[in-house]
Amino acid sequence: MKTFDYVRADDAVAAAGKVGEVAGARFIAGGTNLLDLMKLQVETPERLVDISRLPLRDIAETGDGALRIGALVPNSDLAADPRIRRDYAVLSRALLAGASGQLRNKATTAGNLLQRTRCGYFYEPASACNKREPGAGCDGMKGFNRILAILGTSQHCIATHPSDMAVAMRLLDAVIETVDAKGQERRIPIAEFHRQPGDTPHIESSLRPDELITAVTLPKPLAGRHIYRKVRDRASYAFALLSIAAVVDMEDGRMADVRLAFGGIGTVPWRSAELERHLKGQRPDAALFSKASDLLLADAHGYGDNDFKFDLVRRTLPAVLQEATRGDGA
Repeated sequence: MKTFDYVRADDAVAAAGKVGEVAGARFIAGGTNLLDLMKLQVETPERLVDISRLPLRDIAETGDGALRIGALVPNSDLAADPRIRRDYAVLSRALLAGASGQLRNKATTAGNLLQRTRCGYFYEPASACNKREPGAGCDGMKGFNRILAILGTSQHCIATHPSDMAVAMRLLDAVIETVDAKGQERRIPIAEFHRQPGDTPHIESSLRPDELITAVTLPKPLAGRHIYRKVRDRASYAFALLSIAAVVDMEDGRMADVRLAFGGIGTVPWRSAELERHLKGQRPDAALFSKASDLLLADAHGYGDNDFKFDLVRRTLPAVLQEATRGDGA
């Protein structure tokens, strides 16, 4: 690990200023991802700004029925909050499917949103990786790419976004709140927060260098059955090969509302408006669910080792939809 400057911030605006004044500076709170990357010298910040003592740990109801989650709320606290368990069950289940209990105790809401890919080529400095070193190339495309993405890829990067929490947040239409070094605040819909790789895979979010996430707001709760299904190589402490967050509200035997978000197959937490339109208002049907998989995968591209994800989607998505449309509970 290379030497770096370490400072503590007294408030959010000061923290943003301390990061903004040094190129490549980073915020640190839980550090569950950043410290690993620093040990491997994948991340080599000149400065770390410790925000762990800022008053950003509250979960509060808003006047319009939404829920505002402080950026530093630990994943374990968020998953266990009675309001999250009752009204946003898909989020609680996604959080509990991620990492280990020890890591969830330390990892924060904002940090989870900003997790970096677990692509092995990104973590290995001797390999070519455009995300780590722009213009270097992508060894993942022709290498061992079993865990990598089939949706949202480009000729420069096929790395998968790793977060379980962000998949549920994407389904719930969360809004990320930020503040910069000048005290200017911004609200970013999660659909606009994570960036697909395109020609600039090293730019992973719409955050500016001096912006600090202060909170995440969840809109009013969604009615219906909440499901989070995660397919992985082992039962715990493993990243998704495919995950599906689903909320389906049934009315008179039809899907009155359908929301689906996917992890493990996209370069960002993935959602398809076309797929949801295809299902909304329809009666549950095996042929309909099969067509849903085809719609989701219409623009997907496999790279060899990860081709199995096409069949995995075609088996798992209908199963999740069948479970979501049963009429025996919430």
